[in-house]
Amino acid sequence: MKPVRVLAIETSCDETAAAVVDDGRHVRSSVVSSQVDLHARFGGVVPEVAGRAHLDLLTPVVEEALERAGTSGPELDVVAATIGPGLIGSLLVGTAAAKAYALAWGKPFVGVNHMEGHLHAAFLEDPDMALPAVVLLVSGGHTMLILMTRDGRYRLLGQTIDDAAGEAFDKVARFLGLGYPGGPAIDRVARDGDPAAVAFPRGLLHEGYDFSFSGLKTSVVNYVKKHPEVGVADVAASFQEAVVDVLVRKATRAAADVGARGICIGGGVAANSVLRERVQEACAAHGLAAFVPSRAMCTDNAAMVAATAWHRFRLDGPTPLDAAADPNLRLALE
Repeated sequence: MKPVRVLAIETSCDETAAAVVDDGRHVRSSVVSSQVDLHARFGGVVPEVAGRAHLDLLTPVVEEALERAGTSGPELDVVAATIGPGLIGSLLVGTAAAKAYALAWGKPFVGVNHMEGHLHAAFLEDPDMALPAVVLLVSGGHTMLILMTRDGRYRLLGQTIDDAAGEAFDKVARFLGLGYPGGPAIDRVARDGDPAAVAFPRGLLHEGYDFSFSGLKTSVVNYVKKHPEVGVADVAASFQEAVVDVLVRKATRAAADVGARGICIGGGVAANSVLRERVQEACAAHGLAAFVPSRAMCTDNAAMVAATAWHRFRLDGPTPLDAAADPNLRLALE
């Protein structure tokens, strides 16, 4: 049977990406053009700058994805794009382009929720991922515990009540003078530090499945101001330890409580080396399967969008062309 071939576009934030994936599993190409250097001088993503960069980068990125995949527009079956959540200017660029390609080639269009894309990233590298699974979705804008029961069925177990984990990483890194993006910077510096040097608080550790990182961020600032002699590496390692400790312990407890067969991680923070190591250790200790995607599949990419589009196309059919990009799009939950 001929595979269903999907071209997907991802422009929800500051990565311009396109990918071609067959049957939601077989990645023929995945191209990502990063804007990190463009935004680094500002200490974070500037929405207008990101949108303008997508306009310049998207066409060559799509062309490269098609070339690497050895295919062309008429040979595709579906054209997809992230329609939310994200930066509205960035979303509009990718959504408009995907709809234009779909019209030009006479193909159905599928709009994808960016967060659902992260939920499906693990399937690209482990198609037999055992369900039900607890998915720890951690990024700059979201920190969520989700029970995935089967394709397209999700139940929210908990989420952050203030800062997302990735946001906390960025803010602490900026305070420590480590630059942007904060997650990789702290991960790198923390390797030379002592994670037990400072006993930072673990917010809401024993209170359900929700998260809170705002107090931790404030504790870091207050501690450094009171102890200016403390080493940056020790602070970074201790902060990272506090975040990872909360994430892993809550995910492990949730998996036991709901009878999940494994724990999966996704989102940009899932690229953190300590989090990846601790999740695998916790799963081994509790007899759970660990699903840890490659770092390339944790950060924003279009392959995960293509995988999700394939599932959504099978379940729901095409998305109407008048569907709007939504910067506040929510994940459809049970």
